[in-house]
Amino acid sequence: MTLTAKDVAEILRILEESSFDQLSLEMDGVKLNLQRGSAAPHAADSPPAPPPLPNSLLQPKAKPPSEPGLLEISSPLVGIFYLTPKPGEPPFVELGTKVGIETVIGIIEVMKLMHTVHAGVKGTVAEILVKNGTAVEYGEVVMRVRPGD
Repeated sequence: MTLTAKDVAEILRILEESSFDQLSLEMDGVKLNLQRGSAAPHAADSPPAPPPLPNSLLQPKAKPPSEPGLLEISSPLVGIFYLTPKPGEPPFVELGTKVGIETVIGIIEVMKLMHTVHAGVKGTVAEILVKNGTAVEYGEVVMRVRPGD
């Protein structure tokens, strides 16, 4: 997925309408850092950068798999993860559901925008690690799939 000029303009519009002063977005190797003009610090006034966090703090901790060989599906974004398309409707997938690469397994809400999450793997859902409506971090394991057709 690539960002077009129209996408960046829409992101800028959303930032301007929000109460946030800055936004950092990273997807598919593209990094976008935006700040409102009044929020940009002057280099001389900036405090020194904090030391980098250890890798153990950057990766959310997932419980170990219940069986060896399971494939992990990770969150592609930071946001609220929904297992159902709308409240009161059945979930996209359940334990035992067969999924393909393009199967929608959930949606993530980011700044009131909904983003579909695809399995990205083939197999059978063996573990669902998040509850409907919970916050997820980028890279957090949300499901595990037993590989197969």
